[in-house]
Amino acid sequence: MGQKSCVIFCRCGANIISEDKFKKISEGLDNLDIHVYELHDLCAFSISGHDVLNRIGAEFDHKIILACYSRAVINMLNQAGLEMGSMDVLNFRELTPEDIFSQLQTRYQIEEGKACYQEQVTDLDVPAWFPVIDQSRCTLCGKCARFCLFGVYTFDKKSLKVINPLACKNNCPACGRTCPASAIMFPRLEENTALAGAVPAEGKKTPQGSGLYVMLNDRNCERKQIFRQGVIQQAEEERRAALEELKAAMINKKGNA
Repeated sequence: MGQKSCVIFCRCGANIISEDKFKKISEGLDNLDIHVYELHDLCAFSISGHDVLNRIGAEFDHKIILACYSRAVINMLNQAGLEMGSMDVLNFRELTPEDIFSQLQTRYQIEEGKACYQEQVTDLDVPAWFPVIDQSRCTLCGKCARFCLFGVYTFDKKSLKVINPLACKNNCPACGRTCPASAIMFPRLEENTALAGAVPAEGKKTPQGSGLYVMLNDRNCERKQIFRQGVIQQAEEERRAALEELKAAMINKKGNA
């Protein structure tokens, strides 16, 4: 007996891809002979839909997840403590619907037919904007936890965890910008960068030597320092905006009480 497989299709609530692209993917999946679970959305389910994801993980031998960056998705599920077993991630940010269907049919041998298609919605009332930690890259420097003012993290020298994800402020990836190891990701971020989950571009080492090599290395270090200063400034501005938004919400709530 072959593997029992399914497709988990993230109906992203952050508008990472266009509505037209979602429609094309959904319609194409409906014409394949496989179980499809359209989740509104995977980030939210990783917080408040563990029963659904655990059930899918237990029922199917292999899961094909249509979502964003693989690094972000896999670490998000691990961070949530979900046991999903064997799974692959197809990145619908970068792949066209045609690319996705080609891989489903050739790589995973899924034939045309009629899907067993289910839509699932969580009862989470707010958008799930929160950081995901790539533990394989985290050096436990604690910069992200110290930079965050909203109690999202807990940190000591042996552990960094996201303990209060919904305390994170929407559109504020500021803490992740301070991470020197690119270990903090925000799957819902519209940037096509390591901060959104793309594989970080590792810096190329300059050959050891003197003269030209030393000069090029010095220039490279200087450019990196300037870039880093700009990133930190951006992070501080994002954090400041998040604080102002929180203060305004508290004043409005107090005024309506």
